[in-house]
Amino acid sequence: MNAADGAGPLSHLRVLDLTEFLAGPFGTQILGDLGAEVIKIESDRGDNSRHVPPNFIAGSSTYFTCINRNKHSIVVDLKTPEGVDIVRDLARRCDVLYENRRPGVLARLGLTYEDLSRENPGLIWCSVSGFGQDGPDRNAAAYDMIVQAMSGGMSLTGEKDGRPVRAGVPIGDMGAGLYGVIGILAALARRSQSGLGDQIDVAMLDVQVAFLNYQAAQYLHSGKVPGRQGREHDSLPIYRCFEARDGREIAVTANTDKMWEDMCGVLGRGDLIADARFVTMHDRNRNRTVLIAELDAAFKAKDATEWVTLLRAAGVPAGPINTIDRALAEPQVLHRNMVLELAGEDSDQRARVIGDPIKLKRGARQQHRFPPRLGQDTRYVLGDVLGYPPERIAALVERKVVGVAPPPSNNKTAAADAAAARKAGTNVRS
Repeated sequence: MNAADGAGPLSHLRVLDLTEFLAGPFGTQILGDLGAEVIKIESDRGDNSRHVPPNFIAGSSTYFTCINRNKHSIVVDLKTPEGVDIVRDLARRCDVLYENRRPGVLARLGLTYEDLSRENPGLIWCSVSGFGQDGPDRNAAAYDMIVQAMSGGMSLTGEKDGRPVRAGVPIGDMGAGLYGVIGILAALARRSQSGLGDQIDVAMLDVQVAFLNYQAAQYLHSGKVPGRQGREHDSLPIYRCFEARDGREIAVTANTDKMWEDMCGVLGRGDLIADARFVTMHDRNRNRTVLIAELDAAFKAKDATEWVTLLRAAGVPAGPINTIDRALAEPQVLHRNMVLELAGEDSDQRARVIGDPIKLKRGARQQHRFPPRLGQDTRYVLGDVLGYPPERIAALVERKVVGVAPPPSNNKTAAADAAAARKAGTNVRS
């Protein structure tokens, strides 16, 4: 099957997934969404994110379910030499190894890029960690909130007179996962010319510092440390939120002179356009306190939905501040298939998750595999990918070097069809 058949543009690639929690699995799911065959290595307890409360589907948490579709799960005891040998065998047959263990953990097991690249020169090894593979904080533990805090990002987030808060979405983890994928795609492009792989080192802290972007540039130029941004922009006074008559808030970004004039027209405040205090963007920024008081009062005249409709009709960017339930019911979100329904082999494997934002006109993956049960694909990976004979697989299972999941309990036909699909290299229908 090739990309034109709906398998995805990376369907010719195989990824060895040694990740857990969020940053790494999010990255490998992107590769899987793009068609790569992803083989996830887990301990007998499984990825720790399988156990995050409070909600569970098919025995695994919703946390796990939302970032592990389109993957195979194989249980391997990496504390045994035979388990490490299995990973080494897989690395020989994979294009990418993606890991987010602490620096040095895999090396202590005898798994290093230097060794594996000698056996597989085209291997691309991507490491995502809190602080990177070198430096004084190399060995420190890090999670999303730690790097948001250390990077300065939290100091910019929250109400202007309030305390720093972390972003409500895990940008530390997800940003690192994205940069990992970007690095992998760049290394694949280079490999297509040279035949050689590469080693990629992505630090969550580095990514968060990169996200400081223009705030960092302004500080480096002026020496002035920016503070919390609240519901507005410190340079653009009409890039902010307003409360409407019904108590709902809308975000408005009238960033150009034309948008400013059009917004004033919608609000019925054409007088503000000619006001000497607000003629240019610099004027509006200098007199922002008085200006915002005028606008706050004007936005109280109509409900949020009315304002959004009127402003958009006038070419002024605007949108409601949605709660998650409202956001996931937005017609545009649903039209873009950003709520994805997954179905697996067993009747309890049913879930709605967030979809893939990468929309490809040609070769997009058409089917998505439900996140695997722990050890669901151990026999497939050992037998079909590595070519181990049945007696060797049975011995590995008996000695608990590997673990296998029981077959689906109430849908044997679907299980058989799924096994045949995996053997053929296709995907289970979702």
